[in-house]
Amino acid sequence: MKSFLAKFFDIKFWKFLLVGVLNTLIGEGVVLLMLHAFGWKQFSWGAGAAAFVGVVVGSIVSYFLNKYFTFKNKEKGWKPVIRFTANIAVCMLVRVVVATLVSEGCKAANLSMFSMSVNDFAANMSWAVGACVFVACNYVGQRFFAFREKSEEE
Repeated sequence: MKSFLAKFFDIKFWKFLLVGVLNTLIGEGVVLLMLHAFGWKQFSWGAGAAAFVGVVVGSIVSYFLNKYFTFKNKEKGWKPVIRFTANIAVCMLVRVVVATLVSEGCKAANLSMFSMSVNDFAANMSWAVGACVFVACNYVGQRFFAFREKSEEE
């Protein structure tokens, strides 16, 4: 078990987290740029469009940094792009399901903290737990599916 944990939480894990921080900063920077420098906040569609562009840019940064820096994947062609995209889609779906369950559970249990309303607490908890689940799911998916190391038989 110890060797599994040591292998699982090796340098690739820490590089993945570093890349995640970097692509989040870049993606959120793009959102702020779209909203404020380009004036998208004045439009009803502005926040949603800016968030979409930020996620796309952050995902592109994540793809290249994780492919070449974190996992050192040398595979050519569209297959790793398709696997990466499928992984992100699955992780987002899992995140939404988990966040919804957490939110509804908090509301059903009437949970709250720090003078928050039950709905605000549920929203914050569902976001935090969903984000953690997304990161964990994304790491496993990128390491063992999107950018998996080829065995000698492959």
